Amino acid sequence: MKNIFFDKGSAMHRTLAILEQVANSDQPVTSTEINVNLNLPKATIHRLCSKLEDEQFLQREIDGKRFLPGLRLRQIALGVFSNEHFRTQRHAVLKLLSEDIGETCNISVPDGSQMRYMDRAETHWPLRMQLPVGTKVPLHCTSSGKLFLSLMPEEQLNRLIGSLNLEQKTENTLTTRKSLEKALEKIRKKQVGTDNQEFIEGMVCVAVPIYDRRKRLFATLSIHAPSSRMTLEEISRHVPRLQKASHDLSLITDPDDN
Repeated sequence: MKNIFFDKGSAMHRTLAILEQVANSDQPVTSTEINVNLNLPKATIHRLCSKLEDEQFLQREIDGKRFLPGLRLRQIALGVFSNEHFRTQRHAVLKLLSEDIGETCNISVPDGSQMRYMDRAETHWPLRMQLPVGTKVPLHCTSSGKLFLSLMPEEQLNRLIGSLNLEQKTENTLTTRKSLEKALEKIRKKQVGTDNQEFIEGMVCVAVPIYDRRKRLFATLSIHAPSSRMTLEEISRHVPRLQKASHDLSLITDPDDN
């Protein structure tokens, strides 16, 4: 019996090729773009994408024309990221960083229109913010969320911002598109996300990107502290340490095959 994984004309191979195309794209793709890259019949692409959408492996963007990873595909990616082999190495880097800085450190990943905490190393200070692994936080008022937004392709960013609920969490929350876009421009230049008591009053936070080999952000590394212990300026002095740890984490999670 022929192994379907090696039959390039099989439905299985075509389905996996579409998933790979969507997963590896820097932004949502149209069926036409899938056709150009994979040279599959349009009817086949439409049929397979519809099936993958029904099964939640793909989902359509707001405009209904572009496909991006669906819930089940994202869950697979998160499952790989959470694999015990990677988690042990990753947490060791996170714990060392937390002990070095003396504050809580977090790894977050994009999850739809939010960020999800994937791992964290807690500080031993009695006064600390406790947001457990798995917690989802907004994009517009967190250091990781704003960093993720700032590094998006412009067209995709414009579509996403238009759909976000810029809910006011504190007095410092950016609640207008204009103010958020201005902040994102500054973050984009420095590639450092900041949260100056915008999500939780009394908490400051900075975040740096974790890139894969293609220089795409797939996660963020952040530290947060009570503003009574550190100002935003003071916590920002730890950015070089975060950037070094971010590099180490990228090598663990997405190593060079060579």
